[in-house]
Amino acid sequence: MTEAGPRWTLVCHGGAGLVTRDHLTPEQDAAYREALTTAADAGAAVLRAGGRAIDAVEVAILRLEDDPLFNAGRGAAFTAEGRNELDASIMDGATLAAGAVAGLSTTRHPISAARAVIEGSDHVLLGGEGADAFARAQGLEQVDPSFFFTEARWRSLERALGRLGLPVPPRPEGVAVDARAELAHDEGKRGTVGCVALDIHGDLAAGTSTGGTTAKRWGRVGDSPLVGAGTYAANAAAAVSCTGAGEYFIRLGVAHRICALVEYGGLSLQRAVDRVVQDDLTALGGEGGVIAVDPHGHMAWSFNTEGMYRARVADGEPLAVGLYKDEA
Repeated sequence: MTEAGPRWTLVCHGGAGLVTRDHLTPEQDAAYREALTTAADAGAAVLRAGGRAIDAVEVAILRLEDDPLFNAGRGAAFTAEGRNELDASIMDGATLAAGAVAGLSTTRHPISAARAVIEGSDHVLLGGEGADAFARAQGLEQVDPSFFFTEARWRSLERALGRLGLPVPPRPEGVAVDARAELAHDEGKRGTVGCVALDIHGDLAAGTSTGGTTAKRWGRVGDSPLVGAGTYAANAAAAVSCTGAGEYFIRLGVAHRICALVEYGGLSLQRAVDRVVQDDLTALGGEGGVIAVDPHGHMAWSFNTEGMYRARVADGEPLAVGLYKDEA
Protein backbone atom coordinates (compact mmCIF):
# COMPACT_ATOMS: atom_id res chain seq x y z
CA MET A 1 0.00 0.00 0.00
CA THR A 2 1.41 3.34 -1.06
CA GLU A 3 1.08 6.09 1.50
CA ALA A 4 -1.16 8.88 0.22
CA GLY A 5 0.33 12.33 -0.27
CA PRO A 6 -1.27 15.77 -0.75
CA ARG A 7 -4.65 16.12 -2.48
CA TRP A 8 -3.09 18.15 -5.28
CA THR A 9 0.48 18.68 -6.39
CA LEU A 10 2.35 20.56 -9.09
CA VAL A 11 5.97 20.55 -10.26
CA CYS A 12 7.43 22.68 -13.04
CA HIS A 13 10.85 22.99 -14.64
CA GLY A 14 12.67 25.50 -16.81
CA GLY A 15 15.42 23.33 -18.26
CA ALA A 16 18.55 21.54 -17.13
CA GLY A 17 22.22 21.96 -17.92
CA LEU A 18 25.13 24.11 -16.86
CA VAL A 19 23.29 25.69 -13.93
CA THR A 20 25.80 26.38 -11.15
CA ARG A 21 26.48 29.17 -8.69
CA ASP A 22 29.68 29.92 -10.60
CA HIS A 23 27.78 30.53 -13.84
CA LEU A 24 24.77 32.52 -12.60
CA THR A 25 25.05 36.03 -11.25
CA PRO A 26 23.02 36.96 -8.15
CA GLU A 27 20.65 38.88 -10.46
CA GLN A 28 20.15 35.83 -12.65
CA ASP A 29 19.62 33.57 -9.64
CA ALA A 30 16.91 35.89 -8.32
CA ALA A 31 15.26 36.26 -11.73
CA TYR A 32 15.00 32.52 -12.32
CA ARG A 33 13.60 31.90 -8.84
CA GLU A 34 11.03 34.65 -9.36
CA ALA A 35 9.99 33.24 -12.75
CA LEU A 36 9.60 29.69 -11.44
CA THR A 37 7.60 30.97 -8.48
CA THR A 38 5.27 32.90 -10.79
CA ALA A 39 4.64 29.86 -12.98
CA ALA A 40 4.12 27.45 -10.08
CA ASP A 41 1.82 29.90 -8.30
CA ALA A 42 -0.30 30.28 -11.43
CA GLY A 43 -0.74 26.54 -11.79
CA ALA A 44 -1.33 26.06 -8.08
CA ALA A 45 -4.11 28.65 -8.13
CA VAL A 46 -6.01 26.48 -10.62
CA LEU A 47 -5.60 23.35 -8.49
CA ARG A 48 -6.40 25.16 -5.25
CA ALA A 49 -9.71 26.24 -6.77
CA GLY A 50 -10.57 22.66 -7.70
CA GLY A 51 -9.53 23.00 -11.34
CA ARG A 52 -8.24 20.30 -13.64
CA ALA A 53 -4.63 19.20 -13.79
CA ILE A 54 -4.40 19.79 -17.54
CA ASP A 55 -5.55 23.38 -17.06
CA ALA A 56 -2.97 23.95 -14.33
CA VAL A 57 -0.22 22.53 -16.52
CA GLU A 58 -1.16 24.77 -19.44
CA VAL A 59 -1.40 27.89 -17.29
CA ALA A 60 2.01 27.31 -15.69
CA ILE A 61 3.69 26.70 -19.03
CA LEU A 62 2.07 29.79 -20.54
CA ARG A 63 3.93 31.86 -17.96
CA LEU A 64 7.23 30.19 -18.80
CA GLU A 65 6.70 30.56 -22.56
CA ASP A 66 6.24 34.30 -22.13
CA ASP A 67 9.35 34.73 -20.00
CA PRO A 68 12.49 35.39 -22.10
CA LEU A 69 14.68 33.71 -19.48
CA PHE A 70 13.68 30.30 -20.84
CA ASN A 71 14.21 28.46 -24.10
CA ALA A 72 10.52 28.25 -24.96
CA GLY A 73 8.18 30.70 -26.62
CA ARG A 74 9.70 34.17 -26.34
CA GLY A 75 13.38 33.50 -25.69
CA ALA A 76 13.53 30.38 -27.87
CA ALA A 77 16.79 29.22 -29.40
CA PHE A 78 17.57 30.02 -33.04
CA THR A 79 18.10 27.53 -35.82
CA ALA A 80 21.19 27.77 -38.02
CA GLU A 81 19.04 29.73 -40.47
CA GLY A 82 18.14 32.31 -37.81
CA ARG A 83 14.58 31.12 -37.22
CA ASN A 84 12.70 30.23 -34.05
CA GLU A 85 10.95 26.85 -34.36
CA LEU A 86 8.79 25.98 -31.38
CA ASP A 87 7.62 22.56 -30.15
CA ALA A 88 5.24 21.46 -27.40
CA SER A 89 3.08 18.60 -26.15
CA ILE A 90 0.46 18.05 -23.46
CA MET A 91 -1.26 14.92 -22.16
CA ASP A 92 -4.29 14.18 -19.99
CA GLY A 93 -3.66 11.23 -17.68
CA ALA A 94 -7.37 10.53 -17.18
CA THR A 95 -8.11 9.83 -20.85
CA LEU A 96 -4.63 9.44 -22.39
CA ALA A 97 -5.63 12.21 -24.79
CA ALA A 98 -2.51 13.91 -26.12
CA GLY A 99 -1.73 16.80 -28.43
CA ALA A 100 1.55 18.06 -29.85
CA VAL A 101 3.00 20.59 -32.29
CA ALA A 102 6.43 20.96 -33.86
CA GLY A 103 8.11 23.72 -35.83
CA LEU A 104 5.73 26.57 -35.03
CA SER A 105 6.96 30.02 -36.02
CA THR A 106 4.03 32.43 -35.52
CA THR A 107 1.88 30.97 -32.72
CA ARG A 108 2.57 32.79 -29.47
CA HIS A 109 1.82 29.87 -27.16
CA PRO A 110 2.85 26.42 -28.43
CA ILE A 111 1.43 24.70 -25.35
CA SER A 112 -2.03 26.07 -26.16
CA ALA A 113 -1.65 24.88 -29.74
CA ALA A 114 -0.83 21.41 -28.42
CA ARG A 115 -3.92 21.55 -26.21
CA ALA A 116 -6.00 22.63 -29.19
CA VAL A 117 -4.84 19.56 -31.12
CA ILE A 118 -6.63 17.45 -28.50
CA GLU A 119 -9.82 19.48 -28.53
CA GLY A 120 -10.00 20.62 -32.15
CA SER A 121 -8.71 17.71 -34.22
CA ASP A 122 -8.56 13.94 -34.52
CA HIS A 123 -4.77 13.97 -34.50
CA VAL A 124 -1.94 13.93 -31.97
CA LEU A 125 1.01 15.67 -33.66
CA LEU A 126 0.98 18.52 -36.18
CA GLY A 127 4.08 20.13 -37.65
CA GLY A 128 5.43 23.15 -39.50
CA GLU A 129 3.23 25.54 -41.47
CA GLY A 130 0.27 23.24 -41.06
CA ALA A 131 0.53 23.44 -37.28
CA ASP A 132 0.55 27.26 -37.39
CA ALA A 133 -2.39 27.24 -39.81
CA PHE A 134 -4.31 24.96 -37.46
CA ALA A 135 -3.54 27.24 -34.51
CA ARG A 136 -4.81 30.25 -36.48
CA ALA A 137 -8.00 28.37 -37.35
CA GLN A 138 -8.48 27.61 -33.65
CA GLY A 139 -8.29 31.33 -32.85
CA LEU A 140 -4.95 31.17 -31.05
CA GLU A 141 -2.90 34.37 -30.88
CA GLN A 142 -0.46 34.85 -33.75
CA VAL A 143 2.63 37.07 -33.65
CA ASP A 144 5.34 38.22 -35.99
CA PRO A 145 8.33 35.85 -35.74
CA SER A 146 10.37 38.74 -34.34
CA PHE A 147 8.30 38.45 -31.15
CA PHE A 148 10.38 35.44 -30.11
CA PHE A 149 13.74 37.19 -30.62
CA THR A 150 16.06 37.86 -27.69
CA GLU A 151 19.54 39.27 -27.91
CA ALA A 152 21.02 36.63 -25.60
CA ARG A 153 19.80 33.73 -27.75
CA TRP A 154 21.03 35.48 -30.91
CA ARG A 155 24.50 35.81 -29.41
CA SER A 156 24.38 32.10 -28.53
CA LEU A 157 23.61 31.38 -32.18
CA GLU A 158 26.55 33.48 -33.36
CA ARG A 159 28.91 31.60 -31.05
CA ALA A 160 27.55 28.20 -32.06
CA LEU A 161 27.79 28.92 -35.78
CA GLY A 162 31.32 30.19 -35.29
CA ARG A 163 32.30 26.90 -33.68
CA LEU A 164 30.66 24.98 -36.52
CA GLY A 165 32.25 27.12 -39.21
CA LEU A 166 28.84 28.09 -40.60
CA PRO A 167 27.78 31.56 -41.79
CA VAL A 168 25.73 33.79 -39.51
CA PRO A 169 22.37 34.64 -41.13
CA PRO A 170 21.16 38.24 -41.37
CA ARG A 171 19.97 39.61 -38.06
CA PRO A 172 16.16 39.94 -37.96
CA GLU A 173 14.91 43.47 -38.44
CA GLY A 174 12.73 45.45 -36.06
CA VAL A 175 13.79 43.70 -32.86
CA ALA A 176 14.42 45.46 -29.57
CA VAL A 177 16.68 44.69 -26.63
CA ASP A 178 14.80 43.57 -23.51
CA ALA A 179 16.55 44.14 -20.19
CA ARG A 180 15.02 41.02 -18.63
CA ALA A 181 16.03 38.90 -21.61
CA GLU A 182 19.62 39.96 -21.00
CA LEU A 183 19.49 37.95 -17.75
CA ALA A 184 18.95 34.69 -19.66
CA HIS A 185 21.60 32.08 -18.93
CA ASP A 186 22.84 29.81 -21.71
CA GLU A 187 22.45 26.43 -20.03
CA GLY A 188 23.62 24.54 -23.09
CA LYS A 189 21.58 22.40 -25.48
CA ARG A 190 19.12 21.28 -22.83
CA GLY A 191 16.65 24.15 -22.56
CA THR A 192 12.98 23.28 -22.17
CA VAL A 193 10.08 24.13 -19.87
CA GLY A 194 7.49 21.78 -18.49
CA CYS A 195 4.92 21.08 -15.81
CA VAL A 196 3.19 18.06 -14.23
CA ALA A 197 0.21 18.09 -11.90
CA LEU A 198 -2.30 16.04 -9.89
CA ASP A 199 -5.71 17.58 -9.18
CA ILE A 200 -8.25 16.93 -6.41
CA HIS A 201 -10.22 14.66 -8.77
CA GLY A 202 -7.27 12.26 -8.88
CA ASP A 203 -6.31 13.09 -12.44
CA LEU A 204 -2.78 13.67 -13.73
CA ALA A 205 -1.45 15.79 -16.60
CA ALA A 206 1.90 16.70 -18.11
CA GLY A 207 3.14 19.24 -20.63
CA THR A 208 6.45 20.30 -22.18
CA SER A 209 7.46 23.23 -24.42
CA THR A 210 10.76 24.17 -26.05
CA GLY A 211 12.54 26.37 -28.54
CA GLY A 212 14.78 23.49 -29.56
CA THR A 213 18.56 23.53 -29.71
CA THR A 214 20.75 26.42 -30.79
CA ALA A 215 21.93 26.21 -34.42
CA LYS A 216 19.83 23.14 -35.15
CA ARG A 217 19.56 22.22 -38.82
CA TRP A 218 17.38 20.34 -41.31
CA GLY A 219 14.13 20.73 -39.35
CA ARG A 220 15.42 18.79 -36.36
CA VAL A 221 12.75 17.84 -33.81
CA GLY A 222 13.63 16.75 -30.28
CA ASP A 223 11.74 14.87 -27.61
CA SER A 224 9.51 17.67 -26.31
CA PRO A 225 6.65 17.20 -28.81
CA LEU A 226 6.95 13.41 -28.83
CA VAL A 227 4.46 11.71 -26.53
CA GLY A 228 6.24 8.99 -24.57
CA ALA A 229 9.67 10.57 -24.98
CA GLY A 230 9.45 14.10 -23.55
CA THR A 231 5.92 14.00 -22.10
CA TYR A 232 3.63 11.32 -20.74
CA ALA A 233 0.75 11.11 -18.28
CA ALA A 234 -1.42 8.18 -17.19
CA ASN A 235 -3.54 8.06 -14.05
CA ALA A 236 -2.43 4.47 -13.52
CA ALA A 237 1.21 5.47 -13.23
CA ALA A 238 2.52 9.07 -13.26
CA ALA A 239 2.85 12.33 -15.14
CA VAL A 240 6.33 13.12 -16.49
CA SER A 241 7.96 16.06 -18.28
CA CYS A 242 11.54 15.89 -19.53
CA THR A 243 14.33 18.29 -20.43
CA GLY A 244 17.68 17.44 -21.93
CA ALA A 245 19.49 16.14 -24.99
CA GLY A 246 16.39 15.11 -26.90
CA GLU A 247 17.90 12.45 -29.10
CA TYR A 248 18.71 10.35 -26.03
CA PHE A 249 15.29 10.86 -24.47
CA ILE A 250 13.70 9.74 -27.73
CA ARG A 251 15.81 6.59 -27.95
CA LEU A 252 14.91 5.60 -24.39
CA GLY A 253 11.30 6.76 -24.44
CA VAL A 254 12.12 8.32 -21.09
CA ALA A 255 8.72 9.66 -20.03
CA HIS A 256 6.86 6.43 -20.79
CA ARG A 257 9.71 4.30 -19.43
CA ILE A 258 9.33 5.97 -16.03
CA CYS A 259 5.59 5.40 -16.06
CA ALA A 260 6.06 1.74 -16.98
CA LEU A 261 8.47 1.21 -14.09
CA VAL A 262 5.88 2.65 -11.71
CA GLU A 263 2.85 0.84 -13.13
CA TYR A 264 4.34 -2.54 -14.04
CA GLY A 265 7.64 -2.62 -12.18
CA GLY A 266 6.21 -1.57 -8.84
CA LEU A 267 8.90 1.08 -8.25
CA SER A 268 8.24 4.18 -6.23
CA LEU A 269 8.15 7.38 -8.26
CA GLN A 270 11.53 8.58 -7.00
CA ARG A 271 13.16 5.21 -7.63
CA ALA A 272 11.73 5.14 -11.14
CA VAL A 273 12.96 8.60 -12.13
CA ASP A 274 16.39 7.91 -10.63
CA ARG A 275 16.64 4.54 -12.39
CA VAL A 276 15.94 6.07 -15.78
CA VAL A 277 17.91 9.31 -15.42
CA GLN A 278 20.86 8.29 -13.27
CA ASP A 279 21.28 4.79 -14.69
CA ASP A 280 19.72 4.33 -18.14
CA LEU A 281 20.13 7.83 -19.54
CA THR A 282 23.61 8.27 -18.10
CA ALA A 283 24.76 4.91 -19.44
CA LEU A 284 23.60 5.88 -22.91
CA GLY A 285 25.53 9.15 -22.71
CA GLY A 286 22.54 11.47 -22.46
CA GLU A 287 22.19 14.48 -20.19
CA GLY A 288 19.10 16.10 -18.74
CA GLY A 289 16.41 15.71 -16.14
CA VAL A 290 12.77 14.96 -15.42
CA ILE A 291 9.98 16.06 -13.12
CA ALA A 292 7.11 13.78 -12.13
CA VAL A 293 4.05 13.33 -9.92
CA ASP A 294 2.07 10.17 -9.22
CA PRO A 295 -1.61 9.55 -8.42
CA HIS A 296 -0.84 9.42 -4.70
CA GLY A 297 0.45 13.01 -4.68
CA HIS A 298 4.13 12.17 -4.52
CA MET A 299 6.47 14.54 -6.36
CA ALA A 300 9.90 13.72 -7.76
CA TRP A 301 12.68 15.04 -9.93
CA SER A 302 16.04 13.74 -11.04
CA PHE A 303 18.80 15.16 -13.25
CA ASN A 304 22.36 14.22 -14.19
CA THR A 305 23.42 17.74 -15.20
CA GLU A 306 24.99 20.41 -12.99
CA GLY A 307 21.57 21.85 -12.22
CA MET A 308 17.93 22.15 -13.23
CA TYR A 309 15.50 25.05 -12.83
CA ARG A 310 12.60 23.59 -10.84
CA ALA A 311 9.75 24.36 -8.43
CA ARG A 312 7.17 22.32 -6.59
CA VAL A 313 4.09 23.08 -4.54
CA ALA A 314 1.32 20.99 -3.01
CA ASP A 315 -1.81 21.22 -0.93
CA GLY A 316 -0.72 22.15 2.58
CA GLU A 317 2.94 22.46 1.60
CA PRO A 318 4.92 25.63 0.81
CA LEU A 319 6.32 26.31 -2.64
CA ALA A 320 9.97 25.28 -2.98
CA VAL A 321 12.31 26.43 -5.76
CA GLY A 322 15.69 24.94 -6.65
CA LEU A 323 18.33 25.66 -9.26
CA TYR A 324 21.45 23.82 -8.17
CA LYS A 325 22.30 20.19 -7.50
CA ASP A 326 22.73 20.66 -3.74
CA GLU A 327 19.20 22.07 -3.24
CA ALA A 328 16.42 19.75 -2.11
